[in-house]
Amino acid sequence: MALNIISNYAANVAHRNLSASDEMATRSLSKLSSGTRVVSARDDAASMAIGARLNATTQALKTATVNVGQANSMLQIADGGMATIDDILVRMKTLAVQSSSGNLSDTERGFLNDEFTELRDEIDRIASSTNFNGIQLLGDGGDVAIEFGDLAAAGSGEALVPVNGFDNFAITDNNYWATDTDTDLTDNNFEVNINYGAGDQVIMTVTSTIDGAADRTQSIDVTDFRTGGTTAIGAGESATLNFDELGLSFTVNTNFSASVATIRADNTGASDFGTDTDFNGSGLDSAAGNVVTMAADNGQQLANSIEFQVGGGNTANDRLSISLTSVDSGTLGTGVGGTETALNDATVDIATAAAAQSTVEVVTRAIDDLQRARAAVGTSQNRLDFAGQNLASTQENTESARSTLLDLDVAAEMTAFTSKQILVQSGVAMLAQANQMPQNLLRLLQ
Repeated sequence: MALNIISNYAANVAHRNLSASDEMATRSLSKLSSGTRVVSARDDAASMAIGARLNATTQALKTATVNVGQANSMLQIADGGMATIDDILVRMKTLAVQSSSGNLSDTERGFLNDEFTELRDEIDRIASSTNFNGIQLLGDGGDVAIEFGDLAAAGSGEALVPVNGFDNFAITDNNYWATDTDTDLTDNNFEVNINYGAGDQVIMTVTSTIDGAADRTQSIDVTDFRTGGTTAIGAGESATLNFDELGLSFTVNTNFSASVATIRADNTGASDFGTDTDFNGSGLDSAAGNVVTMAADNGQQLANSIEFQVGGGNTANDRLSISLTSVDSGTLGTGVGGTETALNDATVDIATAAAAQSTVEVVTRAIDDLQRARAAVGTSQNRLDFAGQNLASTQENTESARSTLLDLDVAAEMTAFTSKQILVQSGVAMLAQANQMPQNLLRLLQ
């Protein structure tokens, strides 16, 4: 081969080999740093595609496992509610048997019947209030809502508007009006009064009405909310007044402070909210505009069944349907066919010996009905347990398959990286030697 100084063939070869060694060392380093055998598709396109699908399946199975846990928690809540209802039914049967005996007078049976009636109402309350994340488990929710149409001009609550200090109302799921089992809630309402009281105080009182009769009241001292008071509401600000016993709250604005100040300034009571025919100069009749009625909210009804996603696909086998049975007083006692006398029937009481004797049979059927519903819940819990075990096993095996395809054998790759690192170091040394070879030709020119 001719010796020349223009083309350095040896250096070019050394550089090419060094670049290849450096690229291999870089790939090996990226695998070691990421812990995966397939960093990009060019490493192993087939493994990457299969591994990506297996990874998606694994993550979906993890979420399905969470769903199974949530489903079990839901059924545990339902079972807990049924256990309490069972205790109530046992007590009701005890009362019915006691009232059936001839050694009691009608007066004593009346006392027993009072407790019997209260316990029956408690069954309905438990069935109505037992839910998981807003999903009813034992019966319809019995929700109510505020009839905001009453706040319109000439409405029964026209004075409860921002000009008088009332911005908004909120009602909780466990509000007091939800205890009414009637489907017609138009005879339920709340009335707001703000009155001057003894000791130069201003008291806000909310009265609840159920079935057309005043039922419960709650009062809050709002004196300090007056203009100039310690908790006065400034312009653009708001405050919340909570009437927890009723499940009701009010959002009030700066006009509320002015209203309280007006009531306190007129210590005769003539300017009280709920009394004044032109309250606070607003032109609104607070004597006739301080009542808001309730409306039914049918958003929370007991579903016939609930489907839980217990798989990672979109087939019927990836879902598990669980049936729920109502266990309120309108269902308990009706028997397997649903045709027998229900626990809430007007004839079911223990006020007389004859009625008590018949009621014993009704309560016995109610206990049987409850046990059937509770057994169904237990069966579903056991099925969910097995579904959870299967998910765990499938998840482990899927994760193992994904690991085999994508996870890096660190020991083997570290060995390969060491070899490539030596090649890089050798390539650098040889490239340096190749770059020195043209220097030897300069001696011929001396």
